[in-house]
Amino acid sequence: MVILDPEIDERLVAPSLDKFLKVITNDGGTIENVDIWGRRRLAYEIQKKNEGIYAVVSFTATSETTQELDRQLKLNEQIMRTKVLRAEEAIALVASEKKRADEKAARKAAAPAKAAKA
Repeated sequence: MVILDPEIDERLVAPSLDKFLKVITNDGGTIENVDIWGRRRLAYEIQKKNEGIYAVVSFTATSETTQELDRQLKLNEQIMRTKVLRAEEAIALVASEKKRADEKAARKAAAPAKAAKA
């Protein structure tokens, strides 16, 4: 996952990511998917900014290539944050976030019912 500076034009996100993703393809890795989520509100301020442009990239590469990609991304001033996860870690993280969101929605749905009874 990559969070880019919100001041970049969203049309330039994919081309700028492609420039970095060449590190993977040049070393024999493959890029399965590039999913650009767009501008989202951040959970906390990063570099005095409340928003960022999120992009999730699924790829297969060696650990050395992944480390080099992460290093190059961190050197770029347009990249605010990066997070590299293995697929099994990412799946577990998504599942736990979904469970937490479902529990929160259930609590929220139950709250108006309690208020109506009172």
